[in-house]
Amino acid sequence: MQLTIEKLVYGGDGLARLPADEQGRGKAFFLPFVLEGETVEASLLEQKRGFARGRVEKILLASPLRISPKCPYFSACGGCHYQHTGYAHQLEIKAAILKENLRRIAKLELDNEIILHPSPEWNYRNRARLQVRTEPEFVLGYFKFSSHEVLPVEQCPISSPLINRAMAAVWQMGRAGKMGPGIQEIEFFANAEDSELLLQLHVTDVRRQTAIQMAEEIRSTLAEAIGISVLRRLPGHGSETEQIVSFGAGNFSYNTQRATYRVSHGSFFQVNRHLVDELVRTVTDGQSGDVALDLYAGGGLFSAVLAKSFAQVIAVESSPTSHPDLMHNSPSNVRTVPRTTEQFLESVTDKLRPNFVVVDPPRNGLGETVVRRLAGLGAGRIAYVSCDPATLSRDLAGLLGAGYRIQQAHVVDLFPQTYHLESVFHLVR
Repeated sequence: MQLTIEKLVYGGDGLARLPADEQGRGKAFFLPFVLEGETVEASLLEQKRGFARGRVEKILLASPLRISPKCPYFSACGGCHYQHTGYAHQLEIKAAILKENLRRIAKLELDNEIILHPSPEWNYRNRARLQVRTEPEFVLGYFKFSSHEVLPVEQCPISSPLINRAMAAVWQMGRAGKMGPGIQEIEFFANAEDSELLLQLHVTDVRRQTAIQMAEEIRSTLAEAIGISVLRRLPGHGSETEQIVSFGAGNFSYNTQRATYRVSHGSFFQVNRHLVDELVRTVTDGQSGDVALDLYAGGGLFSAVLAKSFAQVIAVESSPTSHPDLMHNSPSNVRTVPRTTEQFLESVTDKLRPNFVVVDPPRNGLGETVVRRLAGLGAGRIAYVSCDPATLSRDLAGLLGAGYRIQQAHVVDLFPQTYHLESVFHLVR
């Protein structure tokens, strides 16, 4: 069928519509790797009651903004979504998608200009998690687009130069038969200078001695690998794992312009090695007072900086991996709380009156209960850091209904070439 792309939507797809029928407006039809205004020949892959999905068989009328992708794996690999257009246009796409989500979900026409914070387009990622298969032959790569089949990948242009060298070293080991059976995933995490690596190997049923041999082999092949952790998934416990080997350092120092952070194996840290300071500046600049509250604090990215301009900072983080790093990275005027945000707010709503609150929730957002309790704190200023425009829009609707207004809106582009969208909203009351 022949379709025209109306717009791009969150998730990387373009939206077209099937012809209208007796039931009215045509059903939404989603297609990847297209651009607004293009006319394409498409085939149907999936049809649901309210929408359909397909793939492009031929581009009949290409957008003048379409370019040739840099990566040879683009469109086969599921990692990137926008390499077929220039970076300036990618930023425009993300701003438009953010506004559309606010309009559709929060019923909000954003009056504020969205301030864009661009990133270097390539080699920006400090963390990469790849799939490993050792039979029938060695493969290191990412999942294919919309699949759980592994695509062999030998270089990744959005990952740091050190991670690419590490991928080449692992390929060399695998081809030489030095990666034992049972390894499923390997995660590389590079420091700020791109000079040191922490590695995590995720394995199935591997003996401890075999895991030690693999770790030693990697360390001897890749000198930058200062710490290697081997994790085994516990049968019957979902994604829960146990560490069976820890080789070398368990953490490293991540240096930024404003602070130095200890980051341990598996602890959360922002993945764009170029925009860490820009994100912190966007969230914290100009903020000061008696009490600041950092919810979903991770390893203390914002807390460590807020401590310089607030008398006290309360940092809340429930992750057993990240909380020890948070404690280590916190100055003396930061109180760390090892609880969920919901548990913490339930216990303090009537007692705490912070001047400023930072919320940086996971993809599922705050939720109705946290929004209600957060509004009940009465803070004059809130910075909402979001990685999902849909849950952001839902939560903003609740906060605006509680008397807050949007003072600033930012897109800090931590994920060039992909649909992922990081935004910062400053709210005042």
